[in-house]
Amino acid sequence: MPAEPSSGVPVTEVAMIQMACGARRDDNVALALQYIGRAAAAGANIVCLQELFATVYPCQSEDHSRFAWAESIPGPTYDSLQRAAARHGVVLVGSLFERRAPGLYHNTAVVFDADGQYLGCYRKMHVPDDPCYYEKFYFTPGDLGFRCFDTRCGRIAVGICWDQWFPEAARAMTLAGAEAILYPTAIGWVADEKDAYGQSQYEAWETMLRSHAIANGVFVGAANRVGTEGALEFWGGSVLIDPYGTILRRGTHAEPGIVTAGCRRALVDTARTHWPFLRDRRIDAYQDLARRWQD
Repeated sequence: MPAEPSSGVPVTEVAMIQMACGARRDDNVALALQYIGRAAAAGANIVCLQELFATVYPCQSEDHSRFAWAESIPGPTYDSLQRAAARHGVVLVGSLFERRAPGLYHNTAVVFDADGQYLGCYRKMHVPDDPCYYEKFYFTPGDLGFRCFDTRCGRIAVGICWDQWFPEAARAMTLAGAEAILYPTAIGWVADEKDAYGQSQYEAWETMLRSHAIANGVFVGAANRVGTEGALEFWGGSVLIDPYGTILRRGTHAEPGIVTAGCRRALVDTARTHWPFLRDRRIDAYQDLARRWQD
């Protein structure tokens, strides 16, 4: 792996925040705002919150009353995040339970620039339906595609949790110009599976994130929850990865906190020119990838 010049090259400090959420929305939002302030005071330029940080994870069961947890965009939590981005001078990514219209809800990440300007949102494209993750009951799949956002600190893309298992999504975000892909996340262990499968499940998750970084020559960050909620023990492990797949910083499995690393943006070009996967793609031969299956 070639060394990269270190002098005069801009470094972006990126912070992933992992929190344990409680029952009160106001407390969760206040805690997130505290973490944003702490990250900024420590030098962070980009801050990413975990998936659906304002509440406990709502999708462990199908409960119509939980649609009341959703907010419009703009709305109260959106407003709090926008003020925090402007106050602290950070690019900020926050994941919200969006009420778009009566009967139409999304799992949505909003993105603010370092002056508080709203740059847009990403609506989760891949929506799971598994035990304890009944998201299809709550969320309509996104209709905005895989987007990038031009910020004062670089061009970033955002995926949300289940999106991070799909190499097509990471490649689409890369082709849209992403230098970094950030994933607000809520993933963990089911208690009766942890002893047998917990280590391999976590390693598979981290391996997927590292593979996106390597295959696309991008920085990758995931901000994951911690704490036990119902049947789920969220495994934390928030992580920042460089374009060679190197783990820059990893959080603990159990403790809330801020996971921060310096991302030297010029490394994107260095990695892509020395490992030229984008150059050597056979775009003339990939048509069948747009089919569900080759029958």
